[in-house]
Amino acid sequence: MVIHPAFKTGPRAQYSGGRSPETRLEEACGLARAIDLNVAAGEVVRVGDPKPNTLMGMGNVERIAALIEAEEIGLVVFDAALTPVQQRNLETEWKVKVIDRTGLILEIFGERARTREGQMQVELAALSYQRSRLVRSWTHLERQRGGFGFIGGPGESQIEMDRRLIDERIVRIKKDLDDVKRTRALHRQARKRVPYPVVALVGYTNAGKSTLFNRLTKASVMAADLLFATLDPTMRRVGLPSGREIILSDTVGFISDLPTELVAAFRATLEEVLEADVIFHVRDVAHPETDGQKADVEAVLAGLGIGHEVTDAMFEVLNKTDLLEAAERDALAAQAARDPRLRPISALTGEGLDALLAAIDTRLSAQRQTVTYPLRHEDGAAMAWLYAHGEVLERKDDDERTEITVRLAPEDIQRFERQFEHAQKSEGERR
Repeated sequence: MVIHPAFKTGPRAQYSGGRSPETRLEEACGLARAIDLNVAAGEVVRVGDPKPNTLMGMGNVERIAALIEAEEIGLVVFDAALTPVQQRNLETEWKVKVIDRTGLILEIFGERARTREGQMQVELAALSYQRSRLVRSWTHLERQRGGFGFIGGPGESQIEMDRRLIDERIVRIKKDLDDVKRTRALHRQARKRVPYPVVALVGYTNAGKSTLFNRLTKASVMAADLLFATLDPTMRRVGLPSGREIILSDTVGFISDLPTELVAAFRATLEEVLEADVIFHVRDVAHPETDGQKADVEAVLAGLGIGHEVTDAMFEVLNKTDLLEAAERDALAAQAARDPRLRPISALTGEGLDALLAAIDTRLSAQRQTVTYPLRHEDGAAMAWLYAHGEVLERKDDDERTEITVRLAPEDIQRFERQFEHAQKSEGERR
């Protein structure tokens, strides 16, 4: 059974992402189905005055207890954060296992993580969550282990020992993840030396990021109509219409009320977004709550330190246009014509993808500088390098030299002039 508490008062009543409680309940049911749970019942429970012991009033607790018994339910998923005391009391009242939203998402992440890095990140998030559950969660933790003979106190309690073991494991995982972070930083430096611009895909879970990734890269990353279908970040090379190549990076999907433990644990992975040259915010434009999902993604990006100067410049890829009515598609196309950051596409059918790649070309070209180099005819290697790494705008040949006007990224200009020192720019040609 999945329960979504709709708070009437208090701080939690203020945040709903602009969505109805029924929509939030359906999303929670989708999360439960994502790990093959059979959802026998789902209900929105109105909570006027949150109780410290059970969150909801005893009337609702008793009514749901009867429903649990009648439907033979074995697990209750609470689509909200529960304190350890509330979780224990509800399990006692209902005589079934109870998990909250954070616990459910951790279960999904634990099942989906494939790489060693992803598994470490999930374990770190799970241990941070579990540590907060030790206080008064289970009565067996009150047992104590005696000291030596008659010296000293009663010894280390079970709860203290468990907390110490968790803390030691957290320290080890954080150390390993620091190594991962350094490795990622080295990889980013290597890409800058090549260099390939990085285009990162971000978006709400199930917005179609992996389908778009597969379509553009001809890869076979798992893509399904499922919340959190893929977790581990993937990077592939993609050719643009101009001949330039980019690295496309697919990241983990976001969700409303994403547990803080997960944001902290996946920070090393999400730092790829911080270093991206272009960010695609992939949106499910056919979803009835697409604006609320957009707000949730921007909230997570803000938590990563990505400010408005970045979010205002990134592309909004309006995916799943094939699910819209003709009138809605026309309205969306008219809106995109007024705002070049909006890119309506269908990753499933391929509609709009050519225009999307051309837009990346245009954006990256705007970051380049135009330079003119006079080259001797025997400077074939330098000429080939410019054709391979830049966009040749003009070429003039005479008896003495070849003059090439090319658009290059600033770092490519430095690389070219270091590698081919004899190739000097014409005075005043660089703009």
